[in-house]
Amino acid sequence: MSEIKEITEAILAFRNDRDWKQFHNAKDLAIAISIEASELLQLFLWKNSEEANTESIKDELADIFAFSFILAHEKGLNIKEIILDKLKKNSEKYPVEKAWGNAKKYTEL
Repeated sequence: MSEIKEITEAILAFRNDRDWKQFHNAKDLAIAISIEASELLQLFLWKNSEEANTESIKDELADIFAFSFILAHEKGLNIKEIILDKLKKNSEKYPVEKAWGNAKKYTEL
């Protein structure tokens, strides 16, 4: 079994054991991801990057990943495939020779 499938099944089992599927439509999952991402950002507010608590970062990332895995599952999306596809698109937008060491958006390269 792949790690992604194993993680997805564990998340879904946790959710289903609590009868939370009823709350997990695409819109609400997207909102939850955004809220959890904001909670991650809050850990860095008014601090240097190194000052953010690593355990709290792990917890917020886990929440973001969990909701993302559920959303991918609910939409029938293959996580590995969509990430690799996006990397391919980004490699075309950001060719190494133009993007190396540069934080500009692809439209400005």
